[in-house]
Amino acid sequence: MHLDWTALGQVTAVSIGATVAVVVVYALGVLGLARLEGARDQHGRTSAIGLTQAALCFLACAAVVVYGILLIVPQFH
Repeated sequence: MHLDWTALGQVTAVSIGATVAVVVVYALGVLGLARLEGARDQHGRTSAIGLTQAALCFLACAAVVVYGILLIVPQFH
């Protein structure tokens, strides 16, 4: 049995990189929600920037999840 260690290392690196990227994007979405709540507490109005940031980040995370499901499920190929 022969293992291609280079390919295994590449898959591992890409998996770790994608995981870290999704976690960072999700954390930025939570930060956007925190900005939204902070603006409501201080001024009694909403923050369009925080809401937009949260929406875009959560949509990006959802797109990554849907793409992963499309890659895994064989009926979609």
